[in-house]
This record gives sequence, structure tokens and C-alpha cells, in this order.
Amino acid sequence: MIKPSFSSTLASVLERYVGMKRALGRQFDSATHALQSLDRLLAKDGYQDLNAAAFDAWCNAQEHLASGVRRVRMLEVHAFCLYRRRTERECFLPDPGTFPPYHQRLRPHIFTEAEIARLLHAASSMKSNPSTPLRPELTRLAIVLLFTTGIRRGELLNLTEGDYNRQEATLHIRQTKFYKSRLLPIHGGIANEIEQYLSARAKRKLLSSPSTPLIWNATQGGRAYTGTGISYCIKPLFDQCGIKAANGRAPRIHDIRHSFAVNALLRWYRAGADVSAKLPLLATYLGHGSAISTHHYLHFIEPMRAAASERFAKHYGSLIVPPASNREHPR
Repeated sequence: MIKPSFSSTLASVLERYVGMKRALGRQFDSATHALQSLDRLLAKDGYQDLNAAAFDAWCNAQEHLASGVRRVRMLEVHAFCLYRRRTERECFLPDPGTFPPYHQRLRPHIFTEAEIARLLHAASSMKSNPSTPLRPELTRLAIVLLFTTGIRRGELLNLTEGDYNRQEATLHIRQTKFYKSRLLPIHGGIANEIEQYLSARAKRKLLSSPSTPLIWNATQGGRAYTGTGISYCIKPLFDQCGIKAANGRAPRIHDIRHSFAVNALLRWYRAGADVSAKLPLLATYLGHGSAISTHHYLHFIEPMRAAASERFAKHYGSLIVPPASNREHPR
């Protein structure tokens, strides 16, 4: 990993801070770029230290960025200032209350099983071309894996043939977000989908080895699909099947991950399972460090509301007695 360069009067403390973060296992690339831009401004304008004026000048230089990006960068500088305060009690500390607000998160579209079925049918009718000789089979498999495992798009594209274990029916998700790997058990029907896809690839005598990307592109001698490439395969199907998000636009591919989590929760409610006990399992399957991160994916949609109400009525409905109506007229 290349050691970042700093040139302002704070160069030594910036180097120590970045070095500490990387020693803790973080790549820290985005934060380092933000700190380097601050360092360049301090050096260019001759600031001897980071103060309110220098911070305001740096913030003004970030105005071309979206508010959420600016906020994240400012928070990185705030974290650096907190680090300085451990040894320099009087150093400048910006007020986070003055930072731009977070982006308003888009409400994800929760795909129903019927919508996924329509997408799979449409995928099977796609036409192949020289760069994607297995476009129908590949697009179908991508949708199946995204919806039934909840893996991230990047995790899907990083899968190789060797990550699929036929005997154990598992997928090995390697070195993904937060540097964790995990082994996902998959349903027999999903394993059959992978087998059919690999069989179609073998019939065409296409490249096949443990290191070959599972979602494979024939261009440039064969490589994994990019995020943009797989979007070109999947997103047109949303319009073709008439599937739109609440804002009237096409859903995001990442919405399928939200849909996996919500549908898992809905199945547990309908089956009468202990949802609280199941949440840590869902968090592990999704690759989260705790169930707290998983809550971001759990949206209270109408079918879940109905299932939760029915479950409550089944267990505690007898305890709720409506008040008797007083039919006598008061004197």
C-alpha cells in the first residue's frame, strides 16, 4: 500500500493518523483523499494550523460536491481533529451541527415473488450476442442469486466457479465488505440453477476453471462482468416487465437485496418463528457485523403488517375485550 504524502505544517500528525487507521485494518482511501485535499489547501494558502478560517475555506472548495459527500468528508476531518485533541487539547474542532445534512435515502422497491417470476421469464427470452453468448442464462442466474441469497452486486460479480461447492451446495463469498468472508448454504433449487448454467457453458465449450468468473463475459478474452455491464442486462427487464419504484422510476439492482431481507422476515412471521432469534442469522447471512446493520434493510410493508397483526391476534387477541356498549340513554 502506497504511503500517502502530506506537505502542510500538519503533515506529521496526518501521517500518524492515517498510519494508525491502516494499522487497524482499514484501507482508509476515501478518508485519506479528503485529508490530503485539506493538507493541500493548508500548504497552498500558508495556514500554520487548522483553524475555523482554514476549515471554512476548505469547505467552500468542496461546494461542487453533493451535500452528502461533503458531509462525509467533513466528518473525516472532524474525526482527525478528535484524534489531535488526545494530545493537543486546544486544537480546532469543527461543529458537526453546521455540516450539510445526509442525503435522503431512497425508499427501496421491495420485489414480490410474482415480479421476480416475470423478470426470470423475460430473462429467458433475451437474445444472445457475440460478447454475451449466454446472456439469457447468465441474466437469469444473476437475478436468481441476488433474490435468493441477498448478496451484494459486487459479491455476485466476484464469484468464481470455484466458489460454488456442488457437493455442499454452498457459495463462498470472499473478502467482501469490511474484509469478511462467509460461506452461504443455498437451496437445492438454486444449486440446480447454477448447474444448468454451467452445463450450458460447457456445451458451448466456453472457458471453465475454478478461477473463471461465474458471471462471465466473453469480451477481452473472458472476464467478470462489471457493475455497469450487469446493469445493462438486468435493468431493461424492469421496464419490459412494467416494474417501477414508488417514485415512478426503475428500481435499483440493490433493491433486490432489500427485498431478500424483507421477504425472509415475512416468511418467518407467517411461519410463526421467533423473529428476534432469527435476526442474528439473517445478519450473518447478509454479511453484517450485527443485526443493527440489518435493520436498514427491514421495511415494514403491508403484507408484513398484516402477518404481524394476525400473529398478535392469534396469541393475544383473547386478552383484548372491547368495552360493552351502553345502550341505555342517560337520564
